[in-house]
Amino acid sequence: MNIYITGNGKLNAYYVQTLCLLYFPGEGFKESENSRWCKVHSERCENNSFAVVQLGDSEIGCAYVGKGSVDFSSLTSADIEKSDKIAVGLAFMDAAGKFTGYTPPWGILTGVRPARVVSALIDEGLSPDDASNYLINIYRVSEDKARLATSVSVTESAVIKKDQRNECSIYIAIPFCPSRCRYCSFVSVSSPGLLKLIPEYLIALKRDLTNTIETINSLGLHVSSVYVGGGTPTILDASQIDYLLSFVRESVGYEIEEFTFEAGRPDTITKEKLEAIKRNNVTRISVNTQTLNDDVLKNVGRNHTAADFLAAYELSRDTGIKCINVDLIAGLPGESAESFISSANQIAELQPDAITVHTFTVKRSSDYGMSDLYSRESLDAERSVSEASRIISDFGYIPYYMYRQKNTVGNLENVGFSLPGCESMYNIYMMEEIHTVFGVGASAVTRLTLHDKRSGEQIIERIFEPKYPYEYLKDHDGETGEKRRLVLRTNSKKFYENHG
Repeated sequence: MNIYITGNGKLNAYYVQTLCLLYFPGEGFKESENSRWCKVHSERCENNSFAVVQLGDSEIGCAYVGKGSVDFSSLTSADIEKSDKIAVGLAFMDAAGKFTGYTPPWGILTGVRPARVVSALIDEGLSPDDASNYLINIYRVSEDKARLATSVSVTESAVIKKDQRNECSIYIAIPFCPSRCRYCSFVSVSSPGLLKLIPEYLIALKRDLTNTIETINSLGLHVSSVYVGGGTPTILDASQIDYLLSFVRESVGYEIEEFTFEAGRPDTITKEKLEAIKRNNVTRISVNTQTLNDDVLKNVGRNHTAADFLAAYELSRDTGIKCINVDLIAGLPGESAESFISSANQIAELQPDAITVHTFTVKRSSDYGMSDLYSRESLDAERSVSEASRIISDFGYIPYYMYRQKNTVGNLENVGFSLPGCESMYNIYMMEEIHTVFGVGASAVTRLTLHDKRSGEQIIERIFEPKYPYEYLKDHDGETGEKRRLVLRTNSKKFYENHG
């Protein structure tokens, strides 16, 4: 789509592109790619902003016009600065609705953290109900999504009570899988040759964990949570799990508030592995089936059945691990709304401590993204998510964290539900950027986070680890590896000295 912007409004092409993708998923923005075009005129006046958007397709000879305006008096002080974007968003929604007949459930919100918008409104003095109505009236968010974002914001505020300035978390990456799910885009390896790297990888991980924990201690920080994710961490055998987790537990030196091990795929879970997890004081695991439809599981490349999941879940319960989460994915290729709703109902009847409902996202690096085998518009994902959320809520679960992604079926969201008191603190810390998260291992990212001591502004800096295990292991004990460890120590120290 070709984009043309005129007027005195504070606007950039990237924002218009994000609006385009709400209605035209997968749209390209190189001039030669297609015949669609978008003309945006934005004006900021003394007391309001207004915009006119024209959308057309020269190939089929159609054009649609939308108008949007917003008075400063209806906005919070923070949103007055965004008034041009809001006006353009409203105009785009008007034009694109005429063009496509579609209304996105999240209105003109394009960010990944809707609950943060609500939290900012509450910080400005709005009540939760007023914040919800603000989303509906200003951002054109649907009523149920506005209530969802508000509920998540309120829950997050209730569970994150203590000052987080001296707190941190650790993410440990195990980027290996027994096989690759067709929808997956995470950096993980599954070929037999690369799986042979696991023993060497764990030794390297131990060295970097030592460096990370020494850095944390030197900064005077306290580890609130540890999350071992993947990949599929239960690709490790029981002795390897024990080797890793016992080292983490002993190195931290005190009881970790929340210690999560993403058990993941049911076909990798055994009694011996669960016992190793339990023995090392892990407080939370995730056993992920994604769906209980065996045909869909086979179609997306999951090497397990619904029966395998149920067996792994019962085994996990019998081990006595404190909290168990189950992941589901709505909108998987080949799954009807009825099938997914049935899966959600069966999982809720099991009463795990938490249920996370993801929505299928087309990723370029997944099989579906690369081969273009799947059309986002072909599934009734909105009904799947809406009904599943209602069922899960009826069983006593509350939404406690959420996020959105690009190219998600139906422009929907991913939501974590939990029974009261079983919220994943790490998920909240990570998603809402509440405190520093140190990433260890291939593809991991350290995200240094503070509110600056002088300005109060949130400052974030990132340190990236090599993407693939073989890159991570290259010269790990030599100059290359030591340089990476030095970067973590020096950059972290400088960050906390400058902003702490």
